[in-house]
Amino acid sequence: MERRHILISGAAVALLAAGGGFGLLWRNGQAEDSFKADEKGVFESDRILGDPDAPITIIEYSSLTCPHCAAFHADTLPEIKKKWIEEGKARLIYRHFPFDALGTYAALAANCVEGDRHFGFIDILFRNQARWTRAQDPRAAISQMAALAGIDKASLEACVQDEAALVKIQKLRQYGSEEYGINSTPSFIINGKKLVGNQGLEKFEQALQDAGSQS
Repeated sequence: MERRHILISGAAVALLAAGGGFGLLWRNGQAEDSFKADEKGVFESDRILGDPDAPITIIEYSSLTCPHCAAFHADTLPEIKKKWIEEGKARLIYRHFPFDALGTYAALAANCVEGDRHFGFIDILFRNQARWTRAQDPRAAISQMAALAGIDKASLEACVQDEAALVKIQKLRQYGSEEYGINSTPSFIINGKKLVGNQGLEKFEQALQDAGSQS
């Protein structure tokens, strides 16, 4: 479970990751009354992998710098995609829950990629996590991967400097903390029930089966 703090340049990003910037940004009129979830905890702006009408909703709270999250994406999620998401039985909503400035920067970069490529880019970041998190210049390494995903340098820079996007990440993070008690990554909400940690395929599928029997 991730508790690291990696400081990079960028005052807004560092301030947010340290937990000090949210109150200021929130009070500056960034919080909209329309920021409300539906009965399944889903927001209109959430990006969904799979059938939007699937009976099981998986909400994943992860940080892109979290090794346990990367392990889930490498070892468990591919089978979940094949057996549950691609079959229309479940849908996945990914929400950033960064604990450090680099994780926040990577989250802003990932949100710059639209459509189905968004989830593909998240997978790329997780698969190459050790490379870019340990790079001499992690942001440059992320920029190189973003370029391969079709995001040019100017567009990426605009995304990582987008204050509204920064506020949205923190709002969703706070929602997860207050609504579900999320305080570590990865954590999952499966049709309203919490599963904490990378528990492996067997336990994850059991949670999905339990959710399916109750839906």
